[in-house]
Amino acid sequence: MSNGALARNRSSVQEASSNSVNFIDVFAGCGGLSLGLSQAGWEGVFAVEQDSFAFMTLKHNLIEGKSGAYKQWPEWLPKTEHSIKDILETYREQLESLSGKIDMIVGGPPCQGFSSAGRRDPNDPRNDLVNLYLQFVNIVEPKVVLIENVKGITHDFEDDKGANSKVNYACKIIDCLSENYTVSSRVIDTSEFGVPQRRHRFFVIAVRNDLFPSKKIHPFEQIEKNRLSFIRNKGFASLPVSSGSAISDLEVRRNGKVASRDSVGFEEISYNHPLTTYQKIMHGDVGRTNLTDTRLARHKQKIVERFQSIIKTCHTDGRLNVSLSNELKSRLGLKKSAIRVLDPERPSPTITSMPDDLIHYSEPRTLTVRENARLQSFPDWFEFQGKYTTGGERRKREVPRFTQVANAVPPLVAEAIGDTLRKILSENG
Repeated sequence: MSNGALARNRSSVQEASSNSVNFIDVFAGCGGLSLGLSQAGWEGVFAVEQDSFAFMTLKHNLIEGKSGAYKQWPEWLPKTEHSIKDILETYREQLESLSGKIDMIVGGPPCQGFSSAGRRDPNDPRNDLVNLYLQFVNIVEPKVVLIENVKGITHDFEDDKGANSKVNYACKIIDCLSENYTVSSRVIDTSEFGVPQRRHRFFVIAVRNDLFPSKKIHPFEQIEKNRLSFIRNKGFASLPVSSGSAISDLEVRRNGKVASRDSVGFEEISYNHPLTTYQKIMHGDVGRTNLTDTRLARHKQKIVERFQSIIKTCHTDGRLNVSLSNELKSRLGLKKSAIRVLDPERPSPTITSMPDDLIHYSEPRTLTVRENARLQSFPDWFEFQGKYTTGGERRKREVPRFTQVANAVPPLVAEAIGDTLRKILSENG
């Protein structure tokens, strides 16, 4: 994007400015980032997400649902799943017409090639989506760019150009944006924003250079400055929020079970009421009979007994929230390396797309989608769509409910960041 292009668009930016601020969410997933921004007063224009299950969830809750996050959806774009490549190739003229009219582009390219939860692969084709994202930004020319990704994106990778050739995708993004934006980056621990999960994520905030030419903007310093007041305004009594404080009201022993409403042959938790401050904030006015996504896994008796042994041993040995020891795995005949038992007194470790990576702290079972959603700070009214899980080759092309939750930006963090960025634009515009 040239300085001349910025100058030509300056009048359009001023005309588009008002008390409201808008955004486009690219690689939107199920809508965690969109949800948080809408709760912070932002209005969505449209979202780009290529997985049908994830887009079903976003559409159900944020386009057609009660949040009203997307009030400006353009007539030229069908409300269905799209890849960013499809958007760039099919709707380029429409994107160009938005230049100077969008306050913020948000989202993070899929992180599988960078994530420490799997095998880092710099040549994963999904990593090419970084380039498409930057193309999208160059066409739309938003005032602000907000990117979220795993910490692994900051690592140096050997690329396919030779043994001595390395690529750092975080540096690549920052370098490309720096031509026309003032770029800041930081690794954020989500538990510092009230999320009951120790989840460290890499954030980039880029503010266009022509917006505040006489004033230096430090967005992450402002986010930190506003953090405690944000937490108080949300109603939290103290931090961090433990996993027990987040999901204790969903224990089977407190509620009992009923036949699943949407899955034949499964049972779900028969919900009573929230117990803690966090649970009350997340539950809101949903009501006891309207809570969804509490379907329980059908564990065989052998697995239940194994889980009981693991839970007891981890409590005794003080190994909660950490991977099982090699000795214990050998004794139980386990090959899986990532399995952990939750510590009810501390935030959970980072949740993943694999339902059996975490075991409940007191009940011999894996967590439900709703429990994972609580650990990600999704409110209880947010209902997930599509399959619960998938496997085999389909894991490469499907995003079921557990994966949707795990891949999302925690809405509380998105809301806190969005609240500060909205204030920066309104106070300095």
